[in-house]
Amino acid sequence: MIDHLGRLVAAFLGWIGEVTAFGARALRDAARPPLELDELGRQVFEIGWRSLPLIVASGLAVGIVLSLHTRASLERFGAEAMIPAGLALALVRETGPLTAGLLLSGRVGAGIGAELGAMKVTEQIDALEATAVDSFKFLAVTRILACMIALPLLTTIMDFAGITGGFLAETVVTGMSFQLYFDRAFSLLEFSDFVPATLKTIVFGFIIGTVASYLGFTTERGTEGVGRASTRSVVLASILIILVNVVLVKLIFFFYPN
Repeated sequence: MIDHLGRLVAAFLGWIGEVTAFGARALRDAARPPLELDELGRQVFEIGWRSLPLIVASGLAVGIVLSLHTRASLERFGAEAMIPAGLALALVRETGPLTAGLLLSGRVGAGIGAELGAMKVTEQIDALEATAVDSFKFLAVTRILACMIALPLLTTIMDFAGITGGFLAETVVTGMSFQLYFDRAFSLLEFSDFVPATLKTIVFGFIIGTVASYLGFTTERGTEGVGRASTRSVVLASILIILVNVVLVKLIFFFYPN
């Protein structure tokens, strides 16, 4: 049993090393010409713009739910006036970035894994190489960079959608005005709350793009392998985002102790 567990741990660590090397190569190649700006722009559109409805709808729902739960807790202490500020802080500091990362992992990670996996098993990647196109840079690097660019923007939109959802809940329950709600919501927010929490989603985007691209490029066993690459992209990227988030939160508290 112990030997089997040791082999599993060693295999997982080996896989982490391979993915890390894959991502390091992508970052290195991203700075070397040609830059593939047309493909990068297309991927930013596919990943960012097409994810916008999901992000906005989820942000509104999260904001409404957080507002209702926060009210149920703060009413016990007569602190209902702090609901907008507490909701905004919770969304901007942690809930918004993490939720946006997990949502993008589910929507985009599966798509990248399946798309590149299908190209791998149908030998389309080999065909690109035969036409003197750097398939790694054209397919993997552009998708990784697009995730890193799109996720901070989507996170910002989700933060505001969540705050707006909280306003909708508050105005239905208490009739609070738009100006009063947003004055209270932003009364305690500072750039030290928004900037580090949003910038850490660049790391989330790097994880999503790297894991999904790596699994797509290493797909085997035909269509069965494509399905596995898609599923594993979502699961592994989500797990890594949650684990890395713990480290990033500690680093943020270290550099911004207040």
